[in-house]
Amino acid sequence: MGVYNRSEAIDEIVQSAPGLNILFITANRLGDAVLSTGLLSVLIDRYPQARVTVACGPLASSLFVGIPQVVTTITMIKRPFHGHWRDLWVQVIGTAWDLVVDLRNTLISRMIPSRSRKIFQGPKPRQHMVEALAALVAADPRDAGPRLWLEEAGHDSVLSSLPAGAKLLAIGPGAHGVGKRWPCERYAELAVRLTEAGGIMEGATVAVLGSANERDQATPVIAALPASRIVDLVGRTEPRGAAAWLARADLYVGNDSGLTHLAAAAGAPTLALFGPGIPMRYRPWGRNARYLMVDDDPNRDIDLCKIDDDLALSEMKKLTVDAVLSAAESLFTGRAAP
Repeated sequence: MGVYNRSEAIDEIVQSAPGLNILFITANRLGDAVLSTGLLSVLIDRYPQARVTVACGPLASSLFVGIPQVVTTITMIKRPFHGHWRDLWVQVIGTAWDLVVDLRNTLISRMIPSRSRKIFQGPKPRQHMVEALAALVAADPRDAGPRLWLEEAGHDSVLSSLPAGAKLLAIGPGAHGVGKRWPCERYAELAVRLTEAGGIMEGATVAVLGSANERDQATPVIAALPASRIVDLVGRTEPRGAAAWLARADLYVGNDSGLTHLAAAAGAPTLALFGPGIPMRYRPWGRNARYLMVDDDPNRDIDLCKIDDDLALSEMKKLTVDAVLSAAESLFTGRAAP
């Protein structure tokens, strides 16, 4: 874990600058950005009068809407020759920063005058990202779990869309890499078996979520169930909108993806399916979050998708519908009380 401190300790700064100016540079990808919200929450809880500027990618930007301490969100659109970093420098160089938190370990954060810096250089071996981010500011990982700031209106909208008393199963069949996708036909069979007569979620409404380019993975799931029990959200929600649905879900099953981290952060009982990837580092974080993996090796330190997609996909295919169904049923029946 790397920490780069320029001068004063943060608490010493606060004594002389109660309206702390914090620049928080976080991820472009949704999953990494979700994991970073816990660190932001720690800083806000410590310094409630802080004025925070968040810099992140476009997909993640909606996560930071509605946070009282976040006064500005800078959406970084990737440009050739690292032009987006030059754009960020232009936008922030005129502010007197008390603290720069850089989770991207960029040169730009060293070029911005600040009284203190925290620069993330990655997790230690076998360390979860939440634990590594918490260590950056000497926080307890139990206090640094991902957090979402959701509006009641979003919850009300979801509730009004569902039959009274209906159970809600959420499915996320997509993922950034082909090798991380459990076969969509298996997701379809899983959804049917969970919600059919005698199933543990008999008669449940099924919300299918994902980005617009994951339509092919979602179609078999949607086609396998009666239209009256399907809510097709594929390509139709930004992350905050998806989170409102996930917060209402009685169970979520998905791949190693940003959507799965979003589900866990929203509090849904979350089952993540791994084949490649590094669960020790990237499993969903939360008391109702679990993962399933065949031949789980806690010492694995490389994502198989970075070696070969076919090898990674072969690992995903080791997960049978029966095994996932059993894990989903166990999570559903044993989930922690609110």
